Amino acid sequence: MQPQNRQPIVAGNWKMNGDPALIEQMSAALAQVELNNVKVVVCPPTVYLSMLNAKNFSKGAQNVSDKSGGAFTGETSTSMLKDVQVEYVIVGHSERREYYVEDNLLVAEKVATILDAGLTPIFCIGESEQIRDAGQLFEFLAEQLDAVLNRVGVKNFANLVVAYEPIWAIGTGKTATPEQAQEVHHFIRQHIASKDEKVAQELVILYGGSVNGANATSIFAQPDVDGGLVGGASLKPAEFIKICQAANELR
Repeated sequence: MQPQNRQPIVAGNWKMNGDPALIEQMSAALAQVELNNVKVVVCPPTVYLSMLNAKNFSKGAQNVSDKSGGAFTGETSTSMLKDVQVEYVIVGHSERREYYVEDNLLVAEKVATILDAGLTPIFCIGESEQIRDAGQLFEFLAEQLDAVLNRVGVKNFANLVVAYEPIWAIGTGKTATPEQAQEVHHFIRQHIASKDEKVAQELVILYGGSVNGANATSIFAQPDVDGGLVGGASLKPAEFIKICQAANELR
């Protein structure tokens, strides 16, 4: 059972998927359910953010520039996201790190930019199967965490969400066992606790990696897992709601 001061969060990352019909279906589906104990965040592609009818959930963006404005073709600033009522921003996702060469320093700068704007970063970390098999899991994750700790300080971890996403479980159908998820989430919390115990105990840590309606309850039941960052299942309103309900039952 999670402490009462950590509200579970379920965030749906649509990636480069969706259309106006799905926007309408998701908004309508979430409007029909009571999810009083979980914060629900929907993160569609940027062009659809203004179309989301977010009455009982929050809007999240999948990316943002580390710059405030100017000659940066194709980028979106935090002020623009705020204009369409965005509250959360995913940052450091493995796909951004791999395909767009966003390294730890850039991710840390984006986290700082998001925090400065008064928005909440969903700060993603995670390892490849090769890193895990080589026994470098915790060292690798510590480097990702430390880049942000060094940039914004541990106190600012009170204003962000960490999402652990094992790269080998993203979109592959593989899922970390509840015990594997708990082991890593516990490590993350202890790493932050080594710098500030109170911040660590209140830090919301999400699991991402092929979360679905069938496995959500067992994963979310782990003491250091506070919800999920959901990929493919967030494109199916009924399935996404099952996951949200699983997190809702943590209280």
